[in-house]
Amino acid sequence: MSNTRVQNGRRITVTAGGAIVSGQPVVVGDIVGVAMTDAANGEDFEVAVSEVHNLPKLDAAVIAQGEKVALDISAGGGLGEVDDQSITPAAGDVTNFGIAWEGKGATTGESIAVLLTPGTGVLN
Repeated sequence: MSNTRVQNGRRITVTAGGAIVSGQPVVVGDIVGVAMTDAANGEDFEVAVSEVHNLPKLDAAVIAQGEKVALDISAGGGLGEVDDQSITPAAGDVTNFGIAWEGKGATTGESIAVLLTPGTGVLN
């Protein structure tokens, strides 16, 4: 058996740069993940970086099942919301971070299931 294995790669431990709420999208470099616990500024917490998660969706976004998605970091009070790939990315947005597991039209206050795909996102 190889002695090079570190972990399964489904979660990464990071240090909070501000207050974190469990379930919120978290940007770590080019990776978008999901906070697994609440954390105060300076505390370490785990971020899920794979699997399918329900994330807040930008109300106006129309997203097809199987479409690559972006995280609009300025939406959702600065916590970020999932948007379609047609956005013009602004500073802090992460494009191509996951795949829509379901389709959703323009809705108000809904979430969308997204398959996180680490290593594919681009931080703008």
